[in-house]
Amino acid sequence: MVERALSFGSVAETYERFRPGYPAELLEVVMAYAGGPVRTALEIGSGTGKATRVFAEAGIAITATEPDAAMLAEMRKHLPANVTAVQAAFEDLPLDSSYDLVYSAAALHWTKPEGRWDRMAAIVRPGGVFASFGAPIQLADLALREAARAARAPYLEDDGVPSPDGTPEHLPMQWPGTELEQSEWFAEVRQEIVEHRLTISAQDYIGHLSTVSAYVMLPPADRDEVFRRVLDVLPETVELDAQIHVHLARRVH
Repeated sequence: MVERALSFGSVAETYERFRPGYPAELLEVVMAYAGGPVRTALEIGSGTGKATRVFAEAGIAITATEPDAAMLAEMRKHLPANVTAVQAAFEDLPLDSSYDLVYSAAALHWTKPEGRWDRMAAIVRPGGVFASFGAPIQLADLALREAARAARAPYLEDDGVPSPDGTPEHLPMQWPGTELEQSEWFAEVRQEIVEHRLTISAQDYIGHLSTVSAYVMLPPADRDEVFRRVLDVLPETVELDAQIHVHLARRVH
């Protein structure tokens, strides 16, 4: 997992180009849950700053942390003045500051499970909010999704990241909500969906796949063949289901 977590630096510029950003509705969901002023925030695993920019628009003073130097360098090209970028893994963050909001965009699953919530509680102020969200982007058309799966199957059966705690997909509460519900530090755990659809070219969809860790980790020749096979079964444009899965919790006093 560590190798996959640190694989993105090799595709940092591609990641910035092809990974979709987050809609303003995501910020609205988090701020509504907070229910009061959010002046300071810490972001865990900020990547190239896709989510950072959305939250920065609210005027929040953000400390955006990212362990990969190449991703951090790409992020710094796009940041507004109210964001401070810091190279650090979650496990290495100092615990001498706490924030109104701590959030992670499609990155929490890369953190180590040991002591995760004790450490998280140390950096979320009492009464403050923790938010985790991600968009498991898929082809919206089920027939195309199956065709793409079959095309890649000889080289890559599954291109997703399994649930970190093994929660089956059919259960109503998914990870990390499952762990938050068990933590003594957090309460008012909530799971929400922000609908998000995109229409892009098939070529750009392949560009997106080239930033997904499962493909990044393939041998280059295999990766090129997978992309050729997938592109062959797609029309010129595709619709993506990019709905955002949001988990929210409040730090208890």
